[in-house]
Amino acid sequence: MNTKNKFLLMVTLMLAALATATIVNVGLNFREFAINAAVAKAKLTANIVKDGLTAHMVNHIMDKRKYFLNTITQNNEVKNLWIARGQNVIEQYGKGFSYENARDEIDREVLGSGKMVKKVTETPDTAELRITIPYIAQSTAQVSCLECHSVNDGAILGAISMEFDINSVRNASTLTIAKIFGINVIFIFIALLVLNHYIKPYMELFSNLRDGIKKAHSGDFSHRFETRVSGEGKDVAEQINTLFHKMQETFGEIKHSLSTFVTKSNLACSDPLFEAKIIIKELADIYKFKKTIELDDTKELVYERITTVLQTKYDIHNFSFYEIDRINKTREAIYISHKSYCNTNVDKNVNLCRAYRTDTDIISTDFPDLCTSCHHNESRYICIPFDISDEVSLTLNVVVDNASNFEDIAMSVSSIKNYIEAAKPVIESKILTDKLRDTTLRDGMTGLYNRRFLEQFIDKLAKQALRNDTKYSVLMLDIDYFKMVNDTYGHDMGDVVIKALSEVIRTSIREADLAVRYGGEEFVILLHNATPEGSLSVAQKIHDEFNKRKFNVNGEVIQKTISIGISQFPDDANSIWKAIKYADTALYYAKEHGRDQVIEFKQEMFEGEGDNF
Repeated sequence: MNTKNKFLLMVTLMLAALATATIVNVGLNFREFAINAAVAKAKLTANIVKDGLTAHMVNHIMDKRKYFLNTITQNNEVKNLWIARGQNVIEQYGKGFSYENARDEIDREVLGSGKMVKKVTETPDTAELRITIPYIAQSTAQVSCLECHSVNDGAILGAISMEFDINSVRNASTLTIAKIFGINVIFIFIALLVLNHYIKPYMELFSNLRDGIKKAHSGDFSHRFETRVSGEGKDVAEQINTLFHKMQETFGEIKHSLSTFVTKSNLACSDPLFEAKIIIKELADIYKFKKTIELDDTKELVYERITTVLQTKYDIHNFSFYEIDRINKTREAIYISHKSYCNTNVDKNVNLCRAYRTDTDIISTDFPDLCTSCHHNESRYICIPFDISDEVSLTLNVVVDNASNFEDIAMSVSSIKNYIEAAKPVIESKILTDKLRDTTLRDGMTGLYNRRFLEQFIDKLAKQALRNDTKYSVLMLDIDYFKMVNDTYGHDMGDVVIKALSEVIRTSIREADLAVRYGGEEFVILLHNATPEGSLSVAQKIHDEFNKRKFNVNGEVIQKTISIGISQFPDDANSIWKAIKYADTALYYAKEHGRDQVIEFKQEMFEGEGDNF
């Protein structure tokens, strides 16, 4: 049922309810009027009976009262009339005629209570009103009842009962109600015709508005509103047409402009307004994310932010995140939630990663055993590559057991890429910053860290070592008689010798170890978690390998030796700076006792120098 029909039905029901209420009210009023009229006539008749019987008693013709009563009943409005003697009259004058006794419970009730009783009896064909009125003794009347009756004032002398035929009144009220009903039906019909005539244009406008809004919900603002309504209704239609025209012109540009900020939309939605809302929300989230990471100190912290977004926004918890060195074709794990599902060989040869090699998203459901380097068993997985720069890229590997969750994550891939795209310039900047900082912290000649690096990070390194119960072996190296090389063969030859020693150091230590050019021909090496025996072995290896090096100077071959001092942190010293001092003390001891040797620190070497650490 459309709106117009509902409205007309509602009006019809309201008018019908009003007509029904009117008819019921008229019917009740007619009935009440008939009853009240009969009661008034009954009271008048009762007074006539009282006066007549009083006159008969005063004139001593009570034996003629039957004729008097019959005369009253000949009135066609009084169908039947009788009297009933009260107990006081019976005791004084006897029961009287047979028709003067109480006939029913109503007579007896009135004789007992002294109050009038009325009763209506109706059938489909008849309607009667029974009224019984008490006859009360009065001493204040023109003729006192007490003159003839031995009773007190107000005593019940009898009851006068009458029956009236009110069927004619009921028939008249029925006819009147029928006329009123007919008039109401005609009025309702005419009212509906008039109402339909006036509301039809408004209903047409309403239907037109509904169709236009329905189209607008799907992004179509081409609908035009027409109406036969004049005045305000016509103004509304024209204003909406103007609004829709502007929306049609600008909405396409809105979506196009938004799409320039995000790579793709992951929404399967036919409502462009809702899609625009989601895109704007995502843009706001990405903007806040970017403003946050721009103030982060390191790329590692940026990676942590990305990891947090994956966990909180996308509810991804089983994944691996890698940074790839595109120059050396290696990769390093940034974050692994549980375990890596990739072959360990990929870490050393990133070309084994299908996502990196093809630069495409790898979705395991596309083909069985799609990436041979992944061993996910029955789990579903998605691998997503991200190019950051010519030197660095990232890969995200997500593993999902639930099919429903897998579809949700697959739909979110483009949204995840939006965050990485936002982070890309920040990560590039952090990488460049790291390079610049690394340049200032490395020795330009040897490529090893310089003393400035040691001064900046040694305290942090020491705290981490103490917190993690990590040990370091400190080696202090010095080239024997190095000044003679510079003085005899020039500084260029001295640089060659220093580069040779740095190369020996680099090839003799592990990736976890730290080598620093401390100054001039002095070097410091921190061996991570090395035993005293292991550190002595490394020191001896560096010593022997450097001693084998030969340098050709204008046809002359020379060889150089080094001296090495060793100390242990925290066994020998409670700070790394003190351990370096102790290693320097052992180095000094080696030089004082012949050079060209490796000496481990002993406490007795440190006599009389004090402890300033």
